[in-house]
Formats: sequence, C-alpha cells, structure tokens
Amino acid sequence: MKYPNGQEAHLNDVVKLWAGAEGIVVCSLDTNEFSSAFPKSEWGYLKKGILIESPQAGLIHYIEPEATLELVRRGTKA
Repeated sequence: MKYPNGQEAHLNDVVKLWAGAEGIVVCSLDTNEFSSAFPKSEWGYLKKGILIESPQAGLIHYIEPEATLELVRRGTKA
C-alpha cells in the first residue's frame, strides 16, 4: 500500500492517522514485512494492505489509505 503522498508503506513506519492519533505499521502485506508480534502465519490471510497499531485507535487494517494517513518517519528495520 502507498501513503497518499505516493511513498510505499513499510514495517515500523511511524504514521499520523488523524489529529491526535499516531501509530506504527506492524505488518505490510504488500511488501511481505511482518513484526514478530504480528507474524505472517496469523495475519497473512488478509492478503493486502497494512496493519497499524495505535494507542489511540487500536489495530487498524488499511487496504487503501485514508486521506489523513501521513508518514511521520521511517521506522528502523528489525
């Protein structure tokens, strides 16, 4: 999946969901990147998109990005 600005989403990216809510990409099905907490064996069935974990919003699965979704910074590779 790509963010609205055209950049590809990757594991561990820090994102702004909307005003006052941020999250971390915990798996990117499109790039086959999965965190140890969200392994492919449990989440691969979703087939496409990304999963974002947010303290404010919980776990969100995006197939297409919302207009407010914004890359804050690239995460570190685990």
